[in-house]
Amino acid sequence: MKTIGLLGGMSWESTASYYKALNEGIKAKLGGLNSAKISLYSVNFDEVEQLQHQGKWADTAVILASAAKSVERAGADFLMICTNTMHKVVPEIEAQINIPILHIADATAQCLVQDGVSKVGLLGTQFTMEQDFYKGRLSDKFGIEVIVPDKCDRETIHHVIYDELCRGIIKADSKEQYLKIITHLHEQGAQAVILGCTEIALLVNQNSTCIPLYDTTDIHAKKGVELALQGL
Repeated sequence: MKTIGLLGGMSWESTASYYKALNEGIKAKLGGLNSAKISLYSVNFDEVEQLQHQGKWADTAVILASAAKSVERAGADFLMICTNTMHKVVPEIEAQINIPILHIADATAQCLVQDGVSKVGLLGTQFTMEQDFYKGRLSDKFGIEVIVPDKCDRETIHHVIYDELCRGIIKADSKEQYLKIITHLHEQGAQAVILGCTEIALLVNQNSTCIPLYDTTDIHAKKGVELALQGL
């Protein structure tokens, strides 16, 4: 079994979901007392969040690249970054390590292509929804058309992520707002909606709506299990 490298803490709420999903996945595949071999580095999200909102992405890359090198030194065979937004600095991290990164957008896109989804809605932080590092990868590499909510809805989604979900706060009215936004994206032609922030699944899941949802945390974790067991 390969050792899975996790770069987490952004937020720790969703990193806990990763840890649980990876171990459950290994147990389901191998049975008995088997669990995942994991090297985890959890950063202080407060430091990263402040730099994000100041637009100091180069500084966030320095923090994450240093953490990634620690994960590699601890014996990881590949790296998973437990957040969608910070995949923005994947190129900078890749330049500092010698192990491959299992990209969350690639894992998600492969599932979309397999299911025949060619037009998808995207929820996430404003950085993920508005910048091109995620949407562009889906469209350029996989030919998937991506639509995002309007400005007001993007602000709502972003606020709920940072001020509620990353703090472990789950509100019924926020769930209702998210479901309305998901419905509106579907009305605009989205065949499915990506939960493109690893905390969103703490609020809404497939039981909440008949519109197909793609939970990036779950998808990423399943791909991590596959890669960890590759060759066994």
